[in-house]
Amino acid sequence: MAKRRVMFTFTEEMIREPIIYNMGQQFNLVTNILRADVTEDRGWVVLEFDGTDEEIEAGITWAISKGVRVEPISDESL
Repeated sequence: MAKRRVMFTFTEEMIREPIIYNMGQQFNLVTNILRADVTEDRGWVVLEFDGTDEEIEAGITWAISKGVRVEPISDESL
């Protein structure tokens, strides 16, 4: 199993969509929200994913295709 930390940034249109839940279900990923700030018109979430490298990559690619901005996070950034 691999772990990876990323930051998701959401636009107003995506705030109400269950992106994180769907990603966990579709790609067999365990998600852990480390930090977040969500308002009515924007949001960001720092997540830790636990799964295989292939599942994590597929999930991130899917999230990007939905319009989520994804940035890698290092351990030092927290």
